[in-house]
Amino acid sequence: MRVGFASHRGGWPAWLLLLVLGWPLVAWAAPPPKGMVPVQDRVAPPLKLHDVDGRPFDLAAQRGRWVFVHFWASWCGPCRREIPAIQAMLEDSPNPQLVFAMVNTAEDDDTVFEFLGVLAPDIVPLMDRDGQVTEAWQPRGLPSTYLVGPDGAIRYRALGGRPWNDPEYRAFLAGLGRR
Repeated sequence: MRVGFASHRGGWPAWLLLLVLGWPLVAWAAPPPKGMVPVQDRVAPPLKLHDVDGRPFDLAAQRGRWVFVHFWASWCGPCRREIPAIQAMLEDSPNPQLVFAMVNTAEDDDTVFEFLGVLAPDIVPLMDRDGQVTEAWQPRGLPSTYLVGPDGAIRYRALGGRPWNDPEYRAFLAGLGRR
């Protein structure tokens, strides 16, 4: 007697059904890339800031979407190396449902304009002028990235710079809607 999904009348073998039907489950459950640490049971702190052009941003208004919350500063060496990869990723975002919140930590407008004008002209930063939002999030250093899920909870974090434009990271970010 055969055991599995296949019938005795020549149905599909179980391994083939798992391959065909189970592939999306396997792809969905793929581990995050190196440096992306899963976070459990942590609701994202409030994040209400204005961007450098004066437009307001409120993380709470992004419910239902994934949000890439990134804390950085121009004086940070790893930030300087990482920001061009984020710029390249923004030019061809791997996930149209992914919102970017690029939080500059306590720097003045001129410093931010000069820095981004050279390395990442398409990034419109959120200005945490007094550092209070950064303090509420408590990153352990810069740069720090948090991926906030559609439910408003932090789902992943990455401390330090990451090669965001590498295929492994791009594929992970593109697949967030399936997680």
